[in-house]
Amino acid sequence: MTPVLRPYALLSVGELLADFIGHHVSSSLYDSPDFRRYQGGSPANMAANMARLGNATALAACVGNDNLGRYLVQQVTETGVDTQHIVIDPLAPTSIVVISRTSGTPDFIAYRTADCQIKPDQLPDSLLAQATIFHTTCFALSRQPAQDTIVDAARRAQVAGCQVSIDANYAPSIWPDRNHAWHILSEYCSAGAFVKLSEDDATRIYGDTQPIDKILTDFHGMGALLVCLTLGPNGSLVSYEGGNKQVRIPGQKLDVVDVTGAGDAYWAGFLTAYIDGHPPELCARSGAALAKMKLIRLGPLPAKINRELIY
Repeated sequence: MTPVLRPYALLSVGELLADFIGHHVSSSLYDSPDFRRYQGGSPANMAANMARLGNATALAACVGNDNLGRYLVQQVTETGVDTQHIVIDPLAPTSIVVISRTSGTPDFIAYRTADCQIKPDQLPDSLLAQATIFHTTCFALSRQPAQDTIVDAARRAQVAGCQVSIDANYAPSIWPDRNHAWHILSEYCSAGAFVKLSEDDATRIYGDTQPIDKILTDFHGMGALLVCLTLGPNGSLVSYEGGNKQVRIPGQKLDVVDVTGAGDAYWAGFLTAYIDGHPPELCARSGAALAKMKLIRLGPLPAKINRELIY
């Protein structure tokens, strides 16, 4: 669990898109009457959250040659993320996701275009060698050509000494072929990945509810060095050293305002603590502290966060 410190604490790869989130709480998109625009995309949010904590981060992504794409790049730049590896596609428009505002798992529809167009020349070995952590998502891995690009880059990142990371945020509506998703996840995890997934993610990946021990065993079996299963109000469980060690962190009762982005906040706190050399238990507690900040406020986290607040 000792990281190799490099110029970029995190190189985040994948979707940068516009979230149109319901302005009022609703049960689903069916009864969401109006929406507000936010910069979205889990990899972009991860990079931004870690930058807010004082980490040097970079984002490799693709947007369209349109005003929505320009807005997104500006928003990410303002958080302190290095955006020089974001490519503008001349043909595909910027991707958008429409999301309900809810106290549970949001209902969403993704309109995907430019976000999938990540190509190998965006991720040269010279860039990977500058990163401590190489991070992506199931969303990013679900479409070509980004899929092959990112899996290959993860293998090269491992060779370059990066810690590979993934938010296993699988959704059938994004990736209908579950067997194919398992195959690609296995390829990615074989690079010694740190995996973050929620109970809801696990249910979607398997197609039904599975025992926690099976989830952890399966991901370690694919090559994951560490698996962090977030359990909502019941806290989180971290399994590491190939499953030989585990630590359980209890949850806290909160007055939840907005769940959107809480998972990205959790993992940013976790990985920041990892970069600072802390053990898995403190990493999980740090993740929970940042997730709490996100859950009790509407919209994104503050522009700058005192790193000590997560410890």
